[in-house]
Amino acid sequence: MGNQTKHIFKYTAESSQKLRKKLVGHPGMVVWLTGLSGAGKSTISFALEKRLLETGGLTYCLDGDNLRLGINENLGFSEEDRSENVRRIAHIARLFQDAGFIVIVACISPASHMRENAKQIIGTENFLEVYVKADINTCQLRDPKGLYKKVQNGEIKNFTGISAAYEEPAQPDIVLDTEKIKVDDSVEYLFSEITKRVEWMDKP
Repeated sequence: MGNQTKHIFKYTAESSQKLRKKLVGHPGMVVWLTGLSGAGKSTISFALEKRLLETGGLTYCLDGDNLRLGINENLGFSEEDRSENVRRIAHIARLFQDAGFIVIVACISPASHMRENAKQIIGTENFLEVYVKADINTCQLRDPKGLYKKVQNGEIKNFTGISAAYEEPAQPDIVLDTEKIKVDDSVEYLFSEITKRVEWMDKP
């Protein structure tokens, strides 16, 4: 079919952005949580979403597993498919962010180049990288989805942290060591950091 994107033009409307911010009470941003399976990304993400909603924030959580059940269901776990998975999530997050949402992404996104690509898609000024840290032994002991057990039984191949590499973020904006920090404390810390970075509405 050839590359047709050169014939497509991007439209922007700065006035719409200003009006959305006025209506919502805060600008949009993307909080991108990366880490091993079982580190606590989803748990923290949905708890943070609830915290923001309770404070009047417009927010939505994009969970990697949920997206693989829908828009990314045709992707596997090869290096190429993982990169495409992250690329698609980043573009979705960018649209939500543009609409004024504080988007919380919970996605392993194992390679540094994947996360860097997501940051470039979303925009550095709108991107908060959070490393949800826990070593592989801790994640295996937690095993909330039973995935590590399936890996041990040979049911899952190419699993991040076991048979596929995970590259720790070199300079994340925030590190949450979930071996030392409780979920509630992690959520409050993230909430504080988010409200520092955006022009937050008056809290009730």
